[in-house]
Amino acid sequence: MNAVPGAQAPRRVLLRILAAGALLSSLGGCSSFGDISGAVAGVATGALTANPALGAGVAIGVSAAADAAGKAFFRHWHEAEQDSIAAVIGTLEPDRLERWEIRHPLPYGNAHGWLRVTRVIDTPLARCKEALFSVDDDAARRRAWFLTTACEQGGRWKWAAAEPAVPRWGNLQ
Repeated sequence: MNAVPGAQAPRRVLLRILAAGALLSSLGGCSSFGDISGAVAGVATGALTANPALGAGVAIGVSAAADAAGKAFFRHWHEAEQDSIAAVIGTLEPDRLERWEIRHPLPYGNAHGWLRVTRVIDTPLARCKEALFSVDDDAARRRAWFLTTACEQGGRWKWAAAEPAVPRWGNLQ
Protein backbone atom coordinates (compact mmCIF):
# COMPACT_ATOMS: atom_id res chain seq x y z
CA MET A 1 0.00 0.00 0.00
CA ASN A 2 1.73 3.07 -1.24
CA ALA A 3 0.29 6.32 -0.02
CA VAL A 4 0.11 9.23 -2.37
CA PRO A 5 2.60 11.88 -1.18
CA GLY A 6 0.81 14.87 0.34
CA ALA A 7 -2.59 13.11 0.52
CA GLN A 8 -2.82 13.77 4.26
CA ALA A 9 -2.19 17.52 3.90
CA PRO A 10 -5.81 18.47 2.94
CA ARG A 11 -7.16 16.44 5.87
CA ARG A 12 -4.82 18.18 8.31
CA VAL A 13 -5.83 21.56 6.91
CA LEU A 14 -9.51 20.62 7.19
CA LEU A 15 -9.12 19.45 10.79
CA ARG A 16 -7.31 22.68 11.72
CA ILE A 17 -10.02 24.78 10.08
CA LEU A 18 -12.80 22.85 11.83
CA ALA A 19 -11.04 23.11 15.20
CA ALA A 20 -10.56 26.86 14.76
CA GLY A 21 -14.21 27.24 13.74
CA ALA A 22 -15.41 25.31 16.76
CA LEU A 23 -13.30 27.50 19.04
CA LEU A 24 -14.53 30.71 17.41
CA SER A 25 -18.18 29.66 17.49
CA SER A 26 -17.92 28.86 21.20
CA LEU A 27 -16.51 32.34 21.84
CA GLY A 28 -18.82 34.22 19.47
CA GLY A 29 -22.17 33.72 21.14
CA CYS A 30 -25.53 32.72 19.71
CA SER A 31 -26.04 35.58 17.29
CA SER A 32 -22.94 34.82 15.24
CA PHE A 33 -23.19 31.04 15.29
CA GLY A 34 -24.71 30.81 11.79
CA ASP A 35 -22.11 33.10 10.27
CA ILE A 36 -19.20 31.26 11.87
CA SER A 37 -20.62 27.84 10.97
CA GLY A 38 -21.10 28.95 7.37
CA ALA A 39 -17.59 30.37 7.16
CA VAL A 40 -16.01 27.21 8.57
CA ALA A 41 -18.02 24.96 6.26
CA GLY A 42 -17.26 27.16 3.25
CA VAL A 43 -13.53 27.33 3.91
CA ALA A 44 -13.36 23.59 4.55
CA THR A 45 -15.30 22.80 1.37
CA GLY A 46 -13.22 25.21 -0.67
CA ALA A 47 -10.00 23.72 0.73
CA LEU A 48 -11.05 20.13 0.04
CA THR A 49 -12.46 20.70 -3.42
CA ALA A 50 -10.20 23.59 -4.51
CA ASN A 51 -13.38 25.23 -5.80
CA PRO A 52 -14.03 28.63 -4.18
CA ALA A 53 -17.47 28.96 -5.79
CA LEU A 54 -18.59 25.67 -4.23
CA GLY A 55 -17.13 26.80 -0.89
CA ALA A 56 -19.08 30.07 -1.06
CA GLY A 57 -22.30 28.23 -1.89
CA VAL A 58 -21.83 25.83 1.02
CA ALA A 59 -21.02 28.75 3.35
CA ILE A 60 -24.24 30.57 2.43
CA GLY A 61 -26.35 27.41 2.76
CA VAL A 62 -24.90 26.35 6.10
CA SER A 63 -25.19 29.88 7.49
CA ALA A 64 -28.86 30.14 6.49
CA ALA A 65 -29.68 26.69 7.86
CA ALA A 66 -27.92 27.37 11.18
CA ASP A 67 -29.68 30.73 11.57
CA ALA A 68 -33.09 29.20 10.81
CA ALA A 69 -32.50 26.35 13.26
CA GLY A 70 -31.40 28.80 15.97
CA LYS A 71 -34.43 31.03 15.46
CA ALA A 72 -36.81 28.04 15.59
CA PHE A 73 -35.14 26.78 18.76
CA PHE A 74 -35.43 30.13 20.54
CA ARG A 75 -39.05 30.61 19.38
CA HIS A 76 -39.87 27.28 21.04
CA TRP A 77 -37.84 28.31 24.11
CA HIS A 78 -39.76 31.60 24.50
CA GLU A 79 -43.10 29.90 23.89
CA ALA A 80 -42.35 27.49 26.75
CA GLU A 81 -41.61 30.46 29.04
CA GLN A 82 -44.81 32.22 28.00
CA ASP A 83 -46.88 29.04 28.44
CA SER A 84 -45.43 28.60 31.93
CA ILE A 85 -46.47 32.12 32.93
CA ALA A 86 -49.90 31.78 31.26
CA ALA A 87 -50.60 28.53 33.12
CA VAL A 88 -50.07 30.27 36.46
CA ILE A 89 -52.20 33.23 35.34
CA GLY A 90 -55.04 30.81 34.61
CA THR A 91 -55.04 29.46 38.16
CA LEU A 92 -55.04 32.82 39.93
CA GLU A 93 -57.82 35.07 41.12
CA PRO A 94 -57.25 38.85 41.00
CA ASP A 95 -54.87 40.41 43.55
CA ARG A 96 -53.31 37.11 44.59
CA LEU A 97 -49.52 36.87 44.37
CA GLU A 98 -48.02 33.61 43.12
CA ARG A 99 -44.57 32.40 42.12
CA TRP A 100 -43.80 31.19 38.57
CA GLU A 101 -40.74 29.50 37.09
CA ILE A 102 -39.52 27.70 33.99
CA ARG A 103 -36.91 24.94 33.97
CA HIS A 104 -35.61 24.12 30.50
CA PRO A 105 -34.20 20.70 29.57
CA LEU A 106 -30.80 22.36 29.17
CA PRO A 107 -29.69 24.29 32.26
CA TYR A 108 -29.68 27.61 30.41
CA GLY A 109 -32.23 30.40 30.49
CA ASN A 110 -34.16 29.10 33.47
CA ALA A 111 -36.24 31.93 34.88
CA HIS A 112 -38.55 32.70 37.78
CA GLY A 113 -40.43 35.53 39.37
CA TRP A 114 -43.75 36.63 40.82
CA LEU A 115 -47.13 37.06 39.21
CA ARG A 116 -50.29 38.95 40.13
CA VAL A 117 -53.54 38.99 38.14
CA THR A 118 -54.79 42.58 37.94
CA ARG A 119 -58.13 42.02 36.21
CA VAL A 120 -60.34 39.45 34.52
CA ILE A 121 -61.64 40.25 31.04
CA ASP A 122 -64.69 38.07 30.47
CA THR A 123 -66.40 38.51 27.10
CA PRO A 124 -68.63 36.29 24.95
CA LEU A 125 -65.59 35.65 22.72
CA ALA A 126 -62.94 34.82 25.29
CA ARG A 127 -62.04 34.72 28.95
CA CYS A 128 -58.76 36.55 29.55
CA LYS A 129 -56.74 37.81 32.47
CA GLU A 130 -54.36 40.72 32.60
CA ALA A 131 -51.38 40.22 34.89
CA LEU A 132 -48.20 41.79 36.16
CA PHE A 133 -45.24 39.44 36.30
CA SER A 134 -41.66 39.84 37.33
CA VAL A 135 -38.50 38.26 36.02
CA ASP A 136 -36.02 38.03 38.86
CA ASP A 137 -32.27 38.23 38.29
CA ASP A 138 -30.88 36.78 41.50
CA ALA A 139 -27.24 37.38 40.58
CA ALA A 140 -27.78 41.11 40.00
CA ARG A 141 -30.44 41.35 42.72
CA ARG A 142 -32.89 42.92 40.27
CA ARG A 143 -36.54 42.38 39.55
CA ALA A 144 -38.12 43.70 36.34
CA TRP A 145 -41.93 43.93 36.07
CA PHE A 146 -43.98 43.44 32.90
CA LEU A 147 -47.66 43.51 31.96
CA THR A 148 -49.26 40.80 29.83
CA THR A 149 -52.55 39.18 28.95
CA ALA A 150 -53.36 35.47 28.83
CA CYS A 151 -56.55 33.92 27.46
CA GLU A 152 -58.20 30.56 27.87
CA GLN A 153 -57.93 28.54 24.68
CA GLY A 154 -59.21 25.00 24.44
CA GLY A 155 -59.02 24.41 28.18
CA ARG A 156 -55.46 25.81 28.42
CA TRP A 157 -54.23 29.31 29.11
CA LYS A 158 -52.07 30.85 26.39
CA TRP A 159 -50.03 34.02 26.13
CA ALA A 160 -52.11 36.61 24.28
CA ALA A 161 -49.86 39.68 24.17
CA ALA A 162 -48.13 40.44 20.88
CA GLU A 163 -44.57 41.72 20.99
CA PRO A 164 -43.96 43.46 17.67
CA ALA A 165 -41.11 45.61 18.97
CA VAL A 166 -39.03 42.67 20.18
CA PRO A 167 -35.97 42.05 17.95
CA ARG A 168 -36.61 38.30 17.72
CA TRP A 169 -39.60 39.00 15.43
CA GLY A 170 -37.13 40.10 12.74
CA ASN A 171 -38.80 41.18 9.49
CA LEU A 172 -42.31 40.47 10.80
CA GLN A 173 -42.39 43.80 12.69
